[in-house]
Amino acid sequence: MKLKLLSILVAATAATNAFAKDTQTWDITSELGAIITSGNTETTTLKGGIKALHNLENWNNEYKVDGIYKEDEVENDTGAKETQRTNEKYSLSAQGNYKLNEDHAHLYIYGSYVSDYFGAYRNEAVISAGYGQRFIDRADMWLNAEIGPGYKYFEFPEGSVNEDGIPNAGETDSEVIALGKLDYNWQISDNAKFTQLVSIEYGETNTKTRSETALLAKINGSLQMKVAYNITNNSEVADDKDSTDTETSLTLVYSF
Repeated sequence: MKLKLLSILVAATAATNAFAKDTQTWDITSELGAIITSGNTETTTLKGGIKALHNLENWNNEYKVDGIYKEDEVENDTGAKETQRTNEKYSLSAQGNYKLNEDHAHLYIYGSYVSDYFGAYRNEAVISAGYGQRFIDRADMWLNAEIGPGYKYFEFPEGSVNEDGIPNAGETDSEVIALGKLDYNWQISDNAKFTQLVSIEYGETNTKTRSETALLAKINGSLQMKVAYNITNNSEVADDKDSTDTETSLTLVYSF
């Protein structure tokens, strides 16, 4: 599985490279990282993603695909060592921003899908539309904010139970949500950039908050090193799940 995932990410990177050379309105970056240890402890972690920005006269569009896979060597009940998958998550999203006449304002439509084998929900799909505004617009810094109503469809994970204590793993539900997002970028220097992304999906069943804090350092004209810290919090989770997941990653980012 890990080799298959890595092959898909490498192939996608090559494909986007070829595609980007033939277009002038696309800004594409690919991200890839891998940690493999052996000896007393054996672990394998693969993380990758592709982000594409499509800039048009009236629209700014963003497309993202991300994935992470992790397996660890653990000791089972008999004392023997075995390899177990401990994290596997894939997500994709698309957003279209329609530029308004006023400066730095837009209307947006957003859709996302997440498949998480170890998360608070097994699958999640969100669609939202609303208004966005740029509050800081400088050569080295900008801050965007967005807010709007949305609709969320989700599947309960293994081990989940409903309010009556009855198992509901695999069952699905949906609700109307309110979605808000803050996106901050600071170009510290020619070779360093800081980013902060915070999003909230507020619903009656669950409120999901996500944060990514990242620092990017340029290695050469197209290659950067990225250190990121991600936090995902769900207000309502199954009894055997933690409400907060964190992830620290070190990846290479290539811009086309």
